Formats: sequence, C-alpha cells, structure tokens
Amino acid sequence: MKRKNILLLSILILAIFLTGCSTGGVVTPATDEAKVKSVIQDYFLAINDQNWSKAKNCCVYGSDRYYATCVLEDAVNALYQYTSTVTITCFVTISNVTITGSYASAYINLTMYASAGGYSDSDSASGYYYLQKVGNSWKIYAP
Repeated sequence: MKRKNILLLSILILAIFLTGCSTGGVVTPATDEAKVKSVIQDYFLAINDQNWSKAKNCCVYGSDRYYATCVLEDAVNALYQYTSTVTITCFVTISNVTITGSYASAYINLTMYASAGGYSDSDSASGYYYLQKVGNSWKIYAP
C-alpha cells in the first residue's frame, strides 16, 4: 500500500511540475526564430501550390511583398489563358535571422523554376526579407 501511495505522490508531483512548465507568458527568441523561418517557408510553399490567398496571408496586408504576390498571381492567371499548365517551384534557404522587438529580418537564398506550356525559366536571388509581428504571427512585409 505504501508503494502505491509513493507512486501516486510521484505522479502528482510530476504532473504539477509539468503543468508549471507549460507554455504561456514570454515567448523565447528561439520560438520566434522558428516562427520567422516557418512563415517564409509557408510563403514559398504557397507560391509552389499557387495558393494565392495563403501566400498573401503570410504577408502584411498592403505591404510591398503583398502587392508583389498579387502581381505574380495576375501573371500566372494571364499565362493560364494561353496554356493549361503553369508550374512554379521555389527552393529557399533561410539564415541569419535577427529579431528586434516586433521586427525581424532573415537572409534568404532563393531558386525559382517556372514553366508554362513548352516554355521554362529559372532564376536565383538572395537578400534579406523583413517581417513584422502582427498579433502572435510573423508576416513578411518586404524583400
């Protein structure tokens, strides 16, 4: 019987300890860094999928990146008038994430392949993307 009580007490102490360690309160910089990287990756995955609403949702509404996404969407939609297949494939590497309050920057290396009908092209670019924390989410506002 004593052994059961000790086991029960140990489980209760462990449960109290674990609930005391649950998330809530201040977000650690490592968590924000992961969120910054995640939103950039989600943005380019949405471009790959041509999920324009999801891509625009990764951006600050009305920002340069938001409007650049709208321009890309219009260009792809125009291509669909001439061909039934438009493919976009983006590969992005993210490094040097810096967070200062509600703003962040991340250096990216991007390679983008696009094809429409029998035409294809590729381009590479690198530079900083800039993000702003909106509520509890990071959003891209400028490349």
